[in-house]
Amino acid sequence: MAKPRISFEYFPPKTGAGRDKLLNETTPALNELNPAFFSVTYGAGGTTRDTTLGIVSAIGETGIDVAPHLSFGGDDEDTVAALLETYRERGIKRLVALRGDMPSGMGAAMQLVHANELVAFIRERSGDHFEIEVAAYPEIHPESKSYDSDVQFLKRKLDAGANSAITQYFFNVEAYFYYLDQCAAVGIDKPVYAGIMPITNYQNLARFSRNCGAEIPRWICQRMESYGDDLDSVRKFGLEVVTQLCQTLIDSGAPGIHFYTMNQVEPTREIYNSLGLS
Repeated sequence: MAKPRISFEYFPPKTGAGRDKLLNETTPALNELNPAFFSVTYGAGGTTRDTTLGIVSAIGETGIDVAPHLSFGGDDEDTVAALLETYRERGIKRLVALRGDMPSGMGAAMQLVHANELVAFIRERSGDHFEIEVAAYPEIHPESKSYDSDVQFLKRKLDAGANSAITQYFFNVEAYFYYLDQCAAVGIDKPVYAGIMPITNYQNLARFSRNCGAEIPRWICQRMESYGDDLDSVRKFGLEVVTQLCQTLIDSGAPGIHFYTMNQVEPTREIYNSLGLS
């Protein structure tokens, strides 16, 4: 069995100290695990555009493969085209293309550009220079009209020129494999990599999951809530649950795992080592 593709995701730190830690401590430590690439998120409406560019450039300068997330946000075509050219000049060869979210307070003042349109725009301006990843939703995007329409929208993104997809994080492995079956049924034959979120802070995870439509199974919630303020037990149980999820994915033929690291080393490294991927 081929080794699954492993990749790690960051968000841009808000402070200089956070940036230094990410670049000088977190990235060297996680890079020892030999991931295919790192990715760096892009704030709602492109609000972290310059910070994302700075982090991506700094990581790329060390020779590590890194993929910036990209959306139109509130930018026009010329601004996005210039950003694409900057990334190309700096040796970046991979992108994660997203519709993105509207920043609070913008209301109807900003027109979001769908990811399939962004993918087509990137291909028009940059040809085949970039390997393009897009987002997939095994438990379906909260704004989607239906399960089938969501699967079809992934197909449009891939047909527009994306190379593969990365899923939103999930804890129901059945949802992921059912989703792959439905993708295959409509002719999708490109890889859909599993997005995985290590559990480190249950309350934060529960709140975020409610907002983005990711389901935490009731048995996990019950177990987590029973630990109360016992953070060590929460950490150990979270590690056990997510490691088993990843093992099942690998054993069942998932093409790879994309870890939402939350800019932390240990949770992801512990899971990685427990899986024997070293």
